[in-house]
Amino acid sequence: MNLGITATQYLEQIKNGSLTVEEFISKTMERINKVEPSIHAYISLNNDAISQAKQIDKKLKAKENVGSCLGMPISIKDNICTKGMKTTCASKMLENFVAPYDATVISNLKSQDAIIIGKTNLDEFAMGISTEFSYFGPSRNPWNTDYVPGGSSGGSAVSVSALECIASLGSDTGGSVRNPASFCSVVGLKPTYGLVSRYGLISYANSIEQVGPMARTVEDTAFILNIISGIDQHDNTTIDKGKVDYTKELDVGVEGKRIGIISEMIGEGVDKQVAAATSKAISKLQTLGAECNEVSLDSVKFSVATYYTIAATEAGSNLARYDNIRYGFDFDVEGYEFNAYISKARKNFGPEVTRRMILGSFVPSAGYVGKYFLKALKVRSKIKSEIEQAFKKFDLLIAPTSPVLPFKIGEKVDDPLSLYLLDINTIVANLSGIPAISIPYEMTNGLPIGIQFFANSMQEKTLLQAAYALEKTTNLPGVPI
Repeated sequence: MNLGITATQYLEQIKNGSLTVEEFISKTMERINKVEPSIHAYISLNNDAISQAKQIDKKLKAKENVGSCLGMPISIKDNICTKGMKTTCASKMLENFVAPYDATVISNLKSQDAIIIGKTNLDEFAMGISTEFSYFGPSRNPWNTDYVPGGSSGGSAVSVSALECIASLGSDTGGSVRNPASFCSVVGLKPTYGLVSRYGLISYANSIEQVGPMARTVEDTAFILNIISGIDQHDNTTIDKGKVDYTKELDVGVEGKRIGIISEMIGEGVDKQVAAATSKAISKLQTLGAECNEVSLDSVKFSVATYYTIAATEAGSNLARYDNIRYGFDFDVEGYEFNAYISKARKNFGPEVTRRMILGSFVPSAGYVGKYFLKALKVRSKIKSEIEQAFKKFDLLIAPTSPVLPFKIGEKVDDPLSLYLLDINTIVANLSGIPAISIPYEMTNGLPIGIQFFANSMQEKTLLQAAYALEKTTNLPGVPI
């Protein structure tokens, strides 16, 4: 049995009877048990997955109505609430928290008879770019386990890449879906802000984060987007786009499309191999009939400072609830007064969460709001304005997803500033609310390189079509693990 089949192939085989849901889920669980010691994609697994598969097989045999996923195994980043399963945010503070309800995206998947196969590892509270900042230990890149898988949705990317599921859901606050997608050679989509409900996503930075799908192909990513997108009464930031089938007309190509090459994302600080791969991708798009020209977004140079100022401020507010009273771990209150108890309990946060909480408390404090936070909001408006102007000239924008190749575990863990700077190619999409997608394009020295497209707000169809066209020009190897 081939666990590397696409969602489309899986659905065909289930429908024609050459494969049962139980067979596929059982083999998937065997695969997880085999490779998990090497890669650590999951924090917890669904122990009822096989019995759920049997139930779906029974419904299929009885010719009862079954949802469009037909028991497809999907993994979920462990900051998305899943009823009856632990939702830890990879933190000691939520180590034993069992979600009492389903996030809207989980309800949507379950309504289509997807099987939630497990909850995946991440940087604690989704704060990181390498999945090294997890209370449960780092995930490892399945292409070379000495290297990071990217983050913060590293476990989701690893689970898809290592054939431990067909697709996954992650969250993207500054590139946390696209960066690990690039590092693990899978597809990762950050939708337009508001296209997908955030209800049940444990908040990091509300104004810029978005749930997004990850899969091994663009078509599979579009399939998952069909299920999770749409207006939600529980999230008043969602947009009523009407019913759109993102899997239709994927193959229209890019002929006549105007594509802007973001000059600030392909110059200084970009690895030579990444720059070379990007140049090849641009040439390939031109061969396919696209018109590619450079475009400058001057505010990109301020985007990292803007992003971390806004994100840390929102995170500081969101993390205030984690006082070890409303949520927490077993820690005796005897001998402590109120503030001392909370302070002692919070020392169990990891270094990256601690850094961002301190920054998020400082930035909005008296005397600094105007100097930092309000200035960051102004720059964010300028970035949005520049993006809007760019899309008057271009249908799409393009850049490498990450300026660097995957790096070794431990290589940058003590240098947070160098990690923050690696977000420069992804955070513009979050600050401006536009959709962006990373697709696998090349391997160099056994490590993946991803290419990123941006589209204007609510233009996911155009984005997916371009990604599909470029994807069809690639011929990448299977994962070695």
